[in-house]
Amino acid sequence: MVKNTALTLIACFFSLNSYSETLIRVDISEQRLYLIKNQQILVSYPISSSSYGEGQTENSYKTPLGMHKIKEMIGSNAPKDTIFISRINTKRTAKIIKLPNDTKDDFVTSRIMWLEGQEDGFNKGKGIDSYDRYIYIHGTQEEGLIGSKASHGCIRMFNNDVIELYKMVKEGTKVLIVV
Repeated sequence: MVKNTALTLIACFFSLNSYSETLIRVDISEQRLYLIKNQQILVSYPISSSSYGEGQTENSYKTPLGMHKIKEMIGSNAPKDTIFISRINTKRTAKIIKLPNDTKDDFVTSRIMWLEGQEDGFNKGKGIDSYDRYIYIHGTQEEGLIGSKASHGCIRMFNNDVIELYKMVKEGTKVLIVV
């Protein structure tokens, strides 16, 4: 049932948008993010979604599913590996961990693409709102965990990858998150 729902969402995703529009598709089962234009994959990156699974509920630390858009982009001129706390540049640089080590810190690094749910009652609204839950696509200091479920709800990326992706998208870019 989940796969059929995901396929329906993907079909709607493409039919509701111009074929020339740039779109992001996050596939949790593959732990990959795809940047798509004209129904062609431009680039693909490994990611980490939530270690708590998928879901919309506030304070669940789960990665929300469904249609989103990039509401805000933060960190345009920040140096690679810069640590952001509450979306503010701390002017500090994270020590990047290349081994699969889950630390007590969950640093948001390099760039932030803050997502807003687009489906009322599913990922938008009281108690389930992706934007109010501070769901981002962002860099991480725990690069050794990329490719596995390791985040606290966000989509984590390698710092070089998130900087590259950031340059190719804009506010308003649609983001579909599927299982």
